[in-house]
Amino acid sequence: MKAIVAVDKFWGIGKKNGLLFNLPADMRYFKEKTLGKVVVMGSNTLKSFPNGKPLKDRTNIVLFPGGEKREDCIVVDSIDELKTELKKYNPDDVFIIGGAMFYKTMLPYCSEVLVTKVAADGKAEVYYENLDMLDNWACISESDSLETNGYNIKFTVYKNSDVKPF
Repeated sequence: MKAIVAVDKFWGIGKKNGLLFNLPADMRYFKEKTLGKVVVMGSNTLKSFPNGKPLKDRTNIVLFPGGEKREDCIVVDSIDELKTELKKYNPDDVFIIGGAMFYKTMLPYCSEVLVTKVAADGKAEVYYENLDMLDNWACISESDSLETNGYNIKFTVYKNSDVKPF
């Protein structure tokens, strides 16, 4: 299982249940990495999408305790139910996509995190774990800096040396 996230220079990821930046290059990267795969999120992340609709051409799984079942995505009530559901998929095809609490809960079970680093302060309200400060995480690749919509970004990949079984 992997996670994919865009962070500002302070590892901020969001405010007012939305993204910090409009980054066309990051949106293309996210789509390229997750198309045809399984995206797993908390209910607020689903609500933050246009019209609260799941992402097209992906299996969308939403952890939504007490949430109503839907035809357009898979809704699970608990972490235990999520564990059962995720056993149906190749872990390499599963991406955790938010929000902040769900990222924090799932991080120990992720083998990699694809982090888009934005060289700016997004004035975030919620943050991702700073992987540079965690002993079991190491940055294993980093792209050259590129500009998108006035922001400089880098695509990085972090690897977890101590993945917990899920």
